[in-house]
Amino acid sequence: VQLQACGGGLVQPGGSLRLSCAASGRTISNYAMGWFHQAPGKEREFVAAISRSGGSNYYADSVKGRFTISRDNAKNTVYLQMNSLKPEDTAVYCCAAGPALVRAPKTYDYWGQGTLVTVSS
Repeated sequence: VQLQACGGGLVQPGGSLRLSCAASGRTISNYAMGWFHQAPGKEREFVAAISRSGGSNYYADSVKGRFTISRDNAKNTVYLQMNSLKPEDTAVYCCAAGPALVRAPKTYDYWGQGTLVTVSS
């Protein structure tokens, strides 16, 4: 599976962005999908994950109530709606595909290129 994330950019605190992760090569309906971010000088961190059908999802405590993960298997695309953005959300965001709805990066098999989100006034 080849994954490509897009939709990042510069946004003011309190603003919103919607990231997309388009897949090719295989259908994502066979995979749980996750979003991760990595800030400068920090390790990659889990943000959100969604089950194969989209019926279950899982969020990092830091984004609960602000971010929403969704998927459209017909379009082979996963989304991350980010609201009420904070400066500490600034990072490169990337999507990943794996066999289970978990937060550990090592369990994901396929990774896309990231997209930079900068939250600053």
